[in-house]
Amino acid sequence: MSSLSRRGFAFGVVATTALVACDNGIGSGGAAMIDARVDATLNQMYSEFPGTRDLATRAAGMLVMPLVTNAGLGVGGSFGRGALRVGPSTVDYYSTTAGSAGLQIGAQQFSYVLFFMTPDALLDFRQSPGWAASANIDYAVSNQSDMLRAETTTSLSPVIAVVLGQTGLRLGATLEGSKYTRIIP
Repeated sequence: MSSLSRRGFAFGVVATTALVACDNGIGSGGAAMIDARVDATLNQMYSEFPGTRDLATRAAGMLVMPLVTNAGLGVGGSFGRGALRVGPSTVDYYSTTAGSAGLQIGAQQFSYVLFFMTPDALLDFRQSPGWAASANIDYAVSNQSDMLRAETTTSLSPVIAVVLGQTGLRLGATLEGSKYTRIIP
């Protein structure tokens, strides 16, 4: 490995660690700031995808992550903070982290909502000391935002994700491999 490659790799690790370690500005105001951003994210989602209101009424709970920063240069990672809502109430606060390695370059920010469609899925999430998102999450996507609905096939899934507000130089957002940890803001 040449020194240029080692230097580039080291820079990637340092840059990614710095981005992942930041608190995205959310934690600075504590619980009130997270709740305000969660409300804004839900309003944006309901505006862009009106059918998600039906999904929300069917869900046992929703984890709302208003801002996740994802960056990578060879080695990558992501970080964000959000709140778990059961009905209209926030019951817990969570952080999410993920790491990756491989051919990657770029950065992006996005928001997402995980809908826990069964009481068991919600209970598993809440009782886990560090719940990890896996390949069994179904993504609700639609080319026509007004047509996104709680279809029979997706409403039978225990966890459904809706990703919105993607910006940056990386395309696509995946939640697989993300770890969620309960926090006290």
